[in-house]
Amino acid sequence: MKKLIFLLASILLLILISCNNTSNRQTDQKQTKTDRKMGKTIPEWTKDKVIYEINVRQYSKEGKFEAVKKDLPRLKELGVGILWFMPIYPIGELNRKGSLGSYYSIQNYTAINPEFGTIEDFKEIVEEAHKLGMYVIIDWVANHTAWDHVWTKSHPDFYTRDSLGNIVSPVEDWSDVADLNYDNPNMRQAMIDDMKFWLNEANIDGFRCDVAMMVPTEFWNEARKQLDEIKPVFMLAEAEQQDLHEAAFDACYSWELMHAINAVAKGEKPCNEIDSILSWENKKFSPDVYHLRFTTNHDENSWNGTVYERLGDGAKAFSVLCYTIPGVPLIYSGQEAAMKKRLAFFDKDEIEWGDYKFQEFYTKLNQLKKENPALWSGLYGGEFFKLPSNSNSDKIYAYARTKEANKIIVVLNLSDKLLNVEISLPEVLKDNYKDLFQDNMIELSDKISVELGAWEFKVFVK
Repeated sequence: MKKLIFLLASILLLILISCNNTSNRQTDQKQTKTDRKMGKTIPEWTKDKVIYEINVRQYSKEGKFEAVKKDLPRLKELGVGILWFMPIYPIGELNRKGSLGSYYSIQNYTAINPEFGTIEDFKEIVEEAHKLGMYVIIDWVANHTAWDHVWTKSHPDFYTRDSLGNIVSPVEDWSDVADLNYDNPNMRQAMIDDMKFWLNEANIDGFRCDVAMMVPTEFWNEARKQLDEIKPVFMLAEAEQQDLHEAAFDACYSWELMHAINAVAKGEKPCNEIDSILSWENKKFSPDVYHLRFTTNHDENSWNGTVYERLGDGAKAFSVLCYTIPGVPLIYSGQEAAMKKRLAFFDKDEIEWGDYKFQEFYTKLNQLKKENPALWSGLYGGEFFKLPSNSNSDKIYAYARTKEANKIIVVLNLSDKLLNVEISLPEVLKDNYKDLFQDNMIELSDKISVELGAWEFKVFVK
């Protein structure tokens, strides 16, 4: 049966690829939901949402849930659709790193880190978010626990052990966590039961799953099946491999694109490196997979540098890219404030909010994502195709998204040079458009002729 399912899925994928060029996404007006061959369905409410990653510890001086709750109206106004909370659980004390420890060293999967507040505080946030029309997912760390998790004493067989019977870390540098043994079916079910706890107790809407590729896919498949029996959930994998999406995950990280963006920003790669990544994604993944698009997140900010260290003055241009190519955009806490500091990972290091410098910028992009079906995620969204530039093709990245009467044209100068750009338009794109960031109307006929300053961009919306 599995072979037949795989064969049918492969045939369908080949048909989809043959109908589109390597940069296109399937757009079927009759498609109202994306049903998986193995019974999983991507919740329809996800189609037009932007994800916002919340670092509770660094979000405010107090580092409490209460501060996040007070800020929910602003996040709603910003246009956020899904709130992703970094791990909210008690942090292990044994072998702890830094003064406060890693969020990803879990001491108890069904309790709240007292640093943040109480479980009642968290439940109130979820309830308030739902009232505002937002959804909540929480970080899930299934690969390992803290060294002082109760399982290390009550169920040592739940862990990977060396030849002497000692529990080991999954990676040498991850000395503050203990590796779980997924050969043990009892451990697997205990893990799923703890995930169910948050659906039943706090009414959350899904999970962002840490290092999902380090946990067997079969576990995730079974977890998704049992979770969906409680309520339809949204599942985001911190991974970039296709088999995780057959029955478990709706969305995946797009690390390869992020690395390409970094290289283009530094002048190490031409713009067509982005095409190469999008082509690779289309060949590797089913067209209904949501690709998480980001210029930063908690790992990138803390370990690899701020947006401005990596992308320089191109930070906004690459954000526009992440919002307008196929995928689901991510904003990390502080990004709308143009945060220019690396946040400490194991210690208190408050975000500097200032005057929310990019609040209006991201509000416009979030509103565009919400209101224009051409930018919706997966099969819900529109076709994507490149627009060739008549000059500076190694520095200008231009493309269009279309779905029915909805059209969006994006022109990006991904260089530190002022450039004169001319782009020919196919008949289907000739129309009257609104310049999203200039807020004026413009008629586009045969071509776009525009002068773009360093890292400048244009977004035209029909």
